[in-house]
Amino acid sequence: MKALRPGRCFRPSPITLALAFAGLFLAPAAYAQDMPRVRSTIAELASPAFHGRGYVRQGEQKAARYLQQRFRQLGLQPLAPDFRQSFTLDVNTFPGKLKLRLSRALFAFPLLGNQRRLRPGLDFIAAPDCGPGRLSIGRTLTYLDSTLLTDAAARQWFLRLTSFPGTVVLSARTKARLAQYPPDIRQRLDSATAVITLVPKLTASLAPVQSRQIRLEALPHPWLTGASNYSGLPPAATAKLRVDAQLKTSYQTQNIVGYLPGRIQPDSFLVVTAHYDHLGPMGKRAYFPGANDNASGVAMLLELAAYYARPENRPACSLVFIAFGAEEAGLVGSKYFVEHPLVPLTSIRFLLNLDLLGTGEEGATVVNGRVFERQYRELAELNATGQYLPALAARGRAANSDHYYFSERGVPAFFLYTRGGIKAYHDVADRARSLPLTGFTGMFSLLRDFLNQQSAH
Repeated sequence: MKALRPGRCFRPSPITLALAFAGLFLAPAAYAQDMPRVRSTIAELASPAFHGRGYVRQGEQKAARYLQQRFRQLGLQPLAPDFRQSFTLDVNTFPGKLKLRLSRALFAFPLLGNQRRLRPGLDFIAAPDCGPGRLSIGRTLTYLDSTLLTDAAARQWFLRLTSFPGTVVLSARTKARLAQYPPDIRQRLDSATAVITLVPKLTASLAPVQSRQIRLEALPHPWLTGASNYSGLPPAATAKLRVDAQLKTSYQTQNIVGYLPGRIQPDSFLVVTAHYDHLGPMGKRAYFPGANDNASGVAMLLELAAYYARPENRPACSLVFIAFGAEEAGLVGSKYFVEHPLVPLTSIRFLLNLDLLGTGEEGATVVNGRVFERQYRELAELNATGQYLPALAARGRAANSDHYYFSERGVPAFFLYTRGGIKAYHDVADRARSLPLTGFTGMFSLLRDFLNQQSAH
């Protein structure tokens, strides 16, 4: 991580300054759930100034500094120096140009309109382990489909075509399914100049997975993902592209961790978590705002911290608030915390992980609800009594967010997300103004009641 030079320090936005100014005059009692403040928090984190909270232009560092400031304003105590628990990771980024142009004929005549320039973030994206590359002269597309598994002639034709330099392979198979193809076909994919896969959900390949390290040898060429419903893609005959990918090794980032001491049992902990990072920019024009994923979860974490910071609301046991970094890179921040805990894992009574809380028309899903059945029954009873959310649905074990490594180590934990409303997920359209926040108030009340109940056990 580069040190900030004098004159280049973090400059808070007008929203941040307004919150800080208000904090000078508002008594702690004013810090309860506040929907205008919730919307301001989400708008701030999802704004262009934070560059999608990724690893280009220090987006996630700006978000971390913002959260440090909010933690200080709320009176949280640090569990690490200045609230930062630092760690490193290898992460692939796309800070420069990201272009893909397709032509419907072997020879391109732009004036005749037979070229289509696809838009990054809308028509195509780069895979997480996409490498750099450039094709300034259109290359013929070679199509790969399932007939290669059953038709020997088609297979030989594909192998013959891909033996030439400058091959661009277009496939309707995902990377996982392509990995199951015979070795001779996989070898041609590995040696291709570029690969484009078509998927129904453009950003499905960006879903978080268990922690992995991206190595230089895993980035041999550009690997792009296109939307299969994009009518201009097939029957394109040639492709031009440019991908400026940069693998950052040993990149230093952090979790932001604060706590409130309990009144009676300060050595027993309830934990509230939410990841603050997101996908960042992809090329110079597209960035992923991450309003629902996960500025909404961070806003809920801050609202709960504000509520419990009031002396009259302080529970018997201590409350820890963790804003995780590098969730989108493979749950790296939460894995690091579990391996280097700042509180004993055996002293955690329960953990609530908050992600995707910007909707709620259809209620919420509780991952691990089928694992920790007693606590789920308690949560469902509280919801029924308070009529907070339309419905709760229990899921089983899943490695899909930052609760995972905790529950694998025996820490009782739920991951909660809301359902219904907008469908933008890992999407350039996941913007603050599009969030209905239908279930936010009800979710806040449900989480508050559940934490109070767990503290009283």
